[in-house]
Amino acid sequence: MADKDRWISLQEVCDYLGVKRHPTMRWIDQRGLPATKEGKLWRFKTADIDEWVEKGGGCDRVEDIK
Repeated sequence: MADKDRWISLQEVCDYLGVKRHPTMRWIDQRGLPATKEGKLWRFKTADIDEWVEKGGGCDRVEDIK
C-alpha cells in the first residue's frame, strides 16, 4: 500500500491506477485528476488520488459516452 503523504510520478500514478499515460493525462485535463506540475514533471499525492477515485473521478458517465 502506498504511503498517503507520498508524492508520486506520472509513471507511478499510471501503475497505481492500472492505466497508461494517455488516459491519465486526459483525466488531468477533463476530469480534475489532482496533479501538480513542477517544471516538466507531473507529481501526484496518493491520498488525493484515492479520494478522486472514491468520488468516481475515473468512471465513465452516461453523458460522456458518445
